[in-house]
Amino acid sequence: MAEAAAGVSRFKANYAVERKIEPFYKGGKVQLDQTGQHLFCVCGTRVNILDVASGAMLRSLEQEDQEDITAFDLSPDDEVLVTGSRALLLAQWAWREGSVTRLWKAIHTAPVAAMAFDPTSTLLATGGCDGAVRVWDIVRHYGTHHFRGSPGVVHLVAFHPDPARLLLFSSAVDATIRVWSLQERSCLAMLTAHYSAVTSLTFSADGHTMLSSGRDKICIVWDLQSFQATRTVPVFESVEAAVTLPEEPVPELGVKSTGLHFLTAGDQGMLRVWEAASGQCVYTQPRLPGPGRELTHCALARTAGLLLSVTADHNLLLYEARSLQLQKQFAGYSEEVLDVRFLGPEDSHVVVASNSPCLKVFELQTSACQILHGHTDIVLALDVFRKGWLFASCAKDQSIRIWRMNKAGKVACVAQGSGHTHSVGTICCSRLKETFLVTGSQDCTVKLWPLPEALLCKSTAPDSGPVLLQAQATQRCHEKDINSVAVAPNDKLLATGSQDRTAKLWALPQCQLLGVFSGHRRGLWCVQFSPMDQVLATASADGTVKLWALQDFSCLKTFEGHDASVLKVAFVSHGTQLLSSGSDGLVKLWTIKNNECVRTLDAHEDKVWGLHCNRLDDRALTGASDSCVILWKDVTEVEWAEEQAKQEEQVVRQQELDNLLQEKRYLWALGLAISLDRPHTVLTVIQAIRRDPEACEKLEATVFQLRRDQKEALLRFCVTWNTNSRHCHEAQAVLGVLLRHEAPEELLAYEGVRASLEALLPYTERHFQRLSRTLQAATFLDFLWHNMKLPTLPAAPSAL
Repeated sequence: MAEAAAGVSRFKANYAVERKIEPFYKGGKVQLDQTGQHLFCVCGTRVNILDVASGAMLRSLEQEDQEDITAFDLSPDDEVLVTGSRALLLAQWAWREGSVTRLWKAIHTAPVAAMAFDPTSTLLATGGCDGAVRVWDIVRHYGTHHFRGSPGVVHLVAFHPDPARLLLFSSAVDATIRVWSLQERSCLAMLTAHYSAVTSLTFSADGHTMLSSGRDKICIVWDLQSFQATRTVPVFESVEAAVTLPEEPVPELGVKSTGLHFLTAGDQGMLRVWEAASGQCVYTQPRLPGPGRELTHCALARTAGLLLSVTADHNLLLYEARSLQLQKQFAGYSEEVLDVRFLGPEDSHVVVASNSPCLKVFELQTSACQILHGHTDIVLALDVFRKGWLFASCAKDQSIRIWRMNKAGKVACVAQGSGHTHSVGTICCSRLKETFLVTGSQDCTVKLWPLPEALLCKSTAPDSGPVLLQAQATQRCHEKDINSVAVAPNDKLLATGSQDRTAKLWALPQCQLLGVFSGHRRGLWCVQFSPMDQVLATASADGTVKLWALQDFSCLKTFEGHDASVLKVAFVSHGTQLLSSGSDGLVKLWTIKNNECVRTLDAHEDKVWGLHCNRLDDRALTGASDSCVILWKDVTEVEWAEEQAKQEEQVVRQQELDNLLQEKRYLWALGLAISLDRPHTVLTVIQAIRRDPEACEKLEATVFQLRRDQKEALLRFCVTWNTNSRHCHEAQAVLGVLLRHEAPEELLAYEGVRASLEALLPYTERHFQRLSRTLQAATFLDFLWHNMKLPTLPAAPSAL
């Protein structure tokens, strides 16, 4: 048995999805609860609820209509969540249980674009794309007000913080703020000072002052007694959100007096604090490099003391409100994932390169995310050094960067280099020691970058800034883009794969050409050395994976199975198997010895660009254009153990069944056979009962004592047996017992009885027709026999 287990474990047979890192926010509103423990955000047809502490998704809420969510709001008491969909339905949720408590029509003639609760959590205002504003009583379940007069989409609604004043504010595309009185059911005032869309409304603590922000690069302070503008503050950026700060000194943010101060978030990508009285900016957050940093949303959870901001590339940043110290980062949407790698000596983290200049590092155990800034254009490829602490990235900005993760899991850039004249599309680190890395570019050259001693010294302070890398050697290798480079396990050979349909082998460190691998019909996407043999694997856009001998550059094997380009290939099982990923969204496991595709893993919906295996060779990581990163676990041993246990159990039960039949304990034998859910085994037991001299009585007694669920199973099996003329007698015998001993109403209560009867009828009629024909033939034969007149035999001659 042990030898068999060793034989099975040599090759992998299957992987299962262990973890998925999926998009949870694709733009739109985000909201924190009052405690700062839960984060609510829109992702298509769902509202996702995240646990702020761990970053894990707690719940995903989707309306029955499965239409996109256009607006949502959480009540101030954190008890009620209301969502609105494109189907013009509003749903009220008990969000902690994930259940809808009420569903009603919005009555708007177009989707709801904005909604807001009043301070008492009893009234809900909805602003529609039809220009109407409606107010709903959430407790008594009816509509209380319907306000018309806004042109176009009402994209902003807000209640006055003082519930006694019963005022509702709304703004539409005409940049006018309308003030509605719920008591008088009319428009009290129209505030017209903005020249572009109003993006937010926020109020002072006493409720006497309102602040509005707009895309016209100004914020306006309004007196809510006279409904007049008292101050216009030019902020020199298109503001997407503004929040008023508590009226108390906060020296860290430049707030030295108790007057009204507010914070703005806009297209400059910085949080800034302004003094309303003077219109001066008293604090500016340092701006990080790179595009996609524009802020699209900002919200303050006053009770929790947290500030949430959202960037244009769907990253959610959580700050401590008093100091603006970054507390948490969440990557809401990664767009197209281009490469993935395991990080850390224990492969405890993963780094993801997506269609963005930012890198995202996830801790697998806690879902914590760290967003790394440095590159100024899309990061195209990643690789990690042997020990797992250092990793490298290359990007469209023609540069490379080396990053180091410390024992606390924090990552910082420690080196950078540039020299290529086009996008750097591939990178590979040295395998034996952390001594060099190799890059390939669209400029058709490969560069060798040695790592400086200062970088490898543990005492290097991260605050000293990135070390500058210098290329030691540059070699023009191909006539077209270089898509992949790979360093051999001994650090002495380099393989390059290009769009020119060839792979080449080079000697390091001088980059001398040793040979060319020709045979693919289209460009190469990936090259990979075997960890054990002198073999190179190549993956091509012609849909094949080829293995090549390094000695004579001949093609040893070709693996065909992908319907489109093969984008990545990796050796597993000590070089005896391959994992490949393709444009068809599939990951395939191949056994090299017999060219067999052992398993096809289908969990992605688009091109699988990233593929990496961990050190223990028991997990794989894939990233695709569907914005998903999937962690796969090798379940070969688990499945084999389960199969062995099943087989052993089947043997034991079969032996037990044989013993029961031998002892003529038919009831126990039939019950055991039914529990195995094997119709043929049950048929064997029925046949054994019918062979008994007292078959009829034994069958009736046995079937009569079965439980109802066992009788239901027996009826299902009868349907199967009845389709075969050799077994129909057993089926009819059992059916006869059930019909004689069960009342019709009890039979009709059986699960699936109607379908079973419909299946039984045609075959039963056919069997009876066949029996009738046989009976007629037998009767005719009997008639002939009795009516035959045999000739008289001649008498035997007498003996003389």
